[in-house]
Amino acid sequence: MIKRILTSVTAGIALSAAALSVQAADITGAGATFPYPIFAKWAEIYKKIENVGLNYQSIGSSGGLRQIRAKTVTFGASDAPVKGERLDKDGMVQFPVILGGVVPIANIEGFKQGELKLTGPVLAEMFMGVITKWNDPKIAALNPGKKLPNQSITVVHRADGSGTTFIFTDYLTVASKPWAEKVGKGAAVKWPASSSVGGKGNEGVAANVTRVKGAIGYVEYAYAKKNNITYMQLMNKDGNYVAPSEKTFAAAAAGADWFSVPGMGISLVEQKGAASWPITGASFALMYKEPTNKQASKDVIKFFTWAFKDGQQLALDLDYVPLPDTLTKAIASKVWSQIKH
Repeated sequence: MIKRILTSVTAGIALSAAALSVQAADITGAGATFPYPIFAKWAEIYKKIENVGLNYQSIGSSGGLRQIRAKTVTFGASDAPVKGERLDKDGMVQFPVILGGVVPIANIEGFKQGELKLTGPVLAEMFMGVITKWNDPKIAALNPGKKLPNQSITVVHRADGSGTTFIFTDYLTVASKPWAEKVGKGAAVKWPASSSVGGKGNEGVAANVTRVKGAIGYVEYAYAKKNNITYMQLMNKDGNYVAPSEKTFAAAAAGADWFSVPGMGISLVEQKGAASWPITGASFALMYKEPTNKQASKDVIKFFTWAFKDGQQLALDLDYVPLPDTLTKAIASKVWSQIKH
């Protein structure tokens, strides 16, 4: 069932049958595609328990911010955290809801998932269009004894404003000085590679990488794993090659000081730790401190309270990392307490 969700999902699809004709009791949200698979699973189970549906539009982080600022949904979701001063201006609170990893993926024959090894600087040169062939000496040097094809590299990137792009380019900016100077980070950037194609959502990037031979792209891990797309190992800050998994994502988040930044918007890329996955990130929810519909706001908090407590195993099953209990308690006491019901 999960595979069907991941391969057939389209932006804006409702997360429950009831949401097709939105009822007053249903929760409404919009934004990042990164957490869509776990939102879908949580919504499926929660509907059976509470008879409350979730109508979540998987339209990308930038779209989610537009929707919540327009007050057309009760919560927005973004992988690119909003800065504290903008939260204050908008009258919103922000909190993480799930942790996961972004992974580089490729359509290259002869390699199993996690077999090909790359470093951050080499990955950046591939996405910049400096390295244009899979058998480039720099890639070959990282993979001795492996037969690499003399095949052109096509970069696949997000066509929409995306928190997944923010996390990925945040990593490349830290890992590569040339990338930082020429491209930088953001929910949308100007992609420099001459041979490139855009895709809408994690789904669109995954589909284009699968379709185009020699392609390289980036998606949230669940989209790569469940659709059996080749992903790569990366060298982390400690100099170790690691593969993406809930354990390596958790290792990256282990030392996070969430309240050190206004709005909890910390970066988890290139964290120290022998087992840390270098492109780890969080999805954040945004809600108004003084909501127009107080009952709807209460329902959202009730949903996330349930998800944090009873949805942890569902998250792990989809290779996300649930928030630790200490953090969810802190969110309830320090963040949700600011919302006036």
